[in-house]
Amino acid sequence: MPKITFTREKKTVECEEGEKLRNVAIANEIQLYPGMKRYFNCHGFGQCGECRVHVTKGMENLAPKTLLERIRIAVSWFKIGNEDKVRLSCQSKVMGDCDIETQPEFNWFGER
Repeated sequence: MPKITFTREKKTVECEEGEKLRNVAIANEIQLYPGMKRYFNCHGFGQCGECRVHVTKGMENLAPKTLLERIRIAVSWFKIGNEDKVRLSCQSKVMGDCDIETQPEFNWFGER
């Protein structure tokens, strides 16, 4: 069973292979959405982009980006600098171990 380490929360959880990252996080009480966005979001349909996460380790252990996810990231205002490491948790299927940073900080100047 794959292990997901949520670095901000300092919590490691196990899940079934192929399970969506958003579902794993919610089941383990990991907060993906900042502030009021926890109530006002697309509920996992890949439309809002608010469930974005920064994959710090194990990107190869997530299923490839879906077309919807690639489009959403391409047209979003949050992609500055790390779009190759940003994933939408509602579209990411876990295939192996990975480290995830929830609610990533904005990378306004490209340092990260």
